[in-house]
Amino acid sequence: MSTGDTQFFLEIRNVSKTFGPVQALKGVSLDVRLGEIHALMGENGAGKSTLMKILSGAYVPDEGSEILIEGRKVAINGPMAARQLGIAIFYQELALAPNLTVAENIYLGREPSRRALIDRTAMVAGVEDVLQRLGASFTARHKVADLSIAERQLVEIARAVHARSRVLIMDEPTTTLSERETERLFALVRKLKQEGLAIVYISHRMKEVYELSDRVSVLRDGTYVGTLERDAITPAAVVRMMVGRDLSSFYKKDHDAHLGRGRVILSVRDVADGKRVQPCSFDIHEGEVLGIAGLVGAGRTELARLIYGADPKVSGTVAVDGAQVSIRSPLDAIDAGIAYLTEDRKLLGLMLDMSVSENINLGVIARDALAGGFRNLAKGRQRAASAIEVTGIRTGSPDAPVGGLSGGNQQKVLLSRLLETNPRVLILDEPTRGVDIGAKSEIYRLIDRLAREGVGVAVISSDLPEIVGICDRVIVMREGHIAGEVGGAAGAAQITQGNIMAIATSAATDAA
Repeated sequence: MSTGDTQFFLEIRNVSKTFGPVQALKGVSLDVRLGEIHALMGENGAGKSTLMKILSGAYVPDEGSEILIEGRKVAINGPMAARQLGIAIFYQELALAPNLTVAENIYLGREPSRRALIDRTAMVAGVEDVLQRLGASFTARHKVADLSIAERQLVEIARAVHARSRVLIMDEPTTTLSERETERLFALVRKLKQEGLAIVYISHRMKEVYELSDRVSVLRDGTYVGTLERDAITPAAVVRMMVGRDLSSFYKKDHDAHLGRGRVILSVRDVADGKRVQPCSFDIHEGEVLGIAGLVGAGRTELARLIYGADPKVSGTVAVDGAQVSIRSPLDAIDAGIAYLTEDRKLLGLMLDMSVSENINLGVIARDALAGGFRNLAKGRQRAASAIEVTGIRTGSPDAPVGGLSGGNQQKVLLSRLLETNPRVLILDEPTRGVDIGAKSEIYRLIDRLAREGVGVAVISSDLPEIVGICDRVIVMREGHIAGEVGGAAGAAQITQGNIMAIATSAATDAA
């Protein structure tokens, strides 16, 4: 809130928004300063997108809501009004015309004319300065269709800067960017901040928020929870605000890590593909959560796909509950009691145009088919309803297309499908990638519950706090082989981020 002599450019006061019986926002108030990066965080459904759509003119707030620009109350009754007030927004799905040039996209709706014709020469000249300021590697004459995603994103930013926007709202801007492209974007965001623009940065990636933000505001269930200044931004504080509980209860490990420690349910010996993966051997015990860590390119996913039969192996054996099994395909793995959650749920996991119910039932249709091979629709509905309740999938209906759900709920649908196969071993590849913090917590609780029930769980993750928080033992891969292990047996090194990275990078010292 506005205090002291601080000048806020944008002030949101008591903003509410209802959609029929649903109240998406309830009296939200917060402020944005020029020359700051202000992160907005919250679970999916917390109200972030609704608030941003109000600021961009896509939604009209309820009566009694107030928005002030430089202390003056304004009405944002459409996207044009928002742009005229200096507010620009761009989403994960960029709003560009790929068949037009960079200059034409930047000037779209504001084209200069000469003798009643669009003056394209003037457009090119008019954007060169902005493109140079932003460090663009392309020219104003390039067609947007020929640009990379990161370059197209830069066109969006250039359009906002060219229109003299004062507030840039960035909604999950790094979702489709590589690490190098993300670093370039961060450098640009900091440059725009130094030039006096206000950046409202929406992300579920806490690392980005900690790295960039001057302040963090949190919404929960459509209400404003609070704002943290730079020196108060910590993982524990943000998590507590977002989910309403301490970080200590975020990672669940209520299962007994030593339950059945001598009972091996998955034994992998000398599995290799002759290319990326060198001969690898490890065990998973009943009721154990085993982490598989390593740097990008270490071979973690490739090893999982060999075990699951998604890729052919050139050597090695796999045994389940002491019996060696022949796995030449994923179907063989499922029959042997092994389930695998792919890291790319949209491309390799879900049928996005099919319903929640159909996706949940996809792996077991044949199991309860009626005589003559007909689908047992009643059984399928019952199974879907149970899965939705057990895993906490948030959907308006089991018949809703799964493509319309949030990332976290899509992940829970895919997990539900795998669990319907009653696996003895569950391999999870980046299980919380692209999901909000609330869904992460629910997935951790599900993993913990499965371990308590005796399932052996392997978690491949690039998120080291996640690995440390939920795993009982961690094997670390480097350059296609298992380079070391932490946790587990007495005397082994502790599971810490430092110890994992020391092995992953071949560091000589043990870092705590």
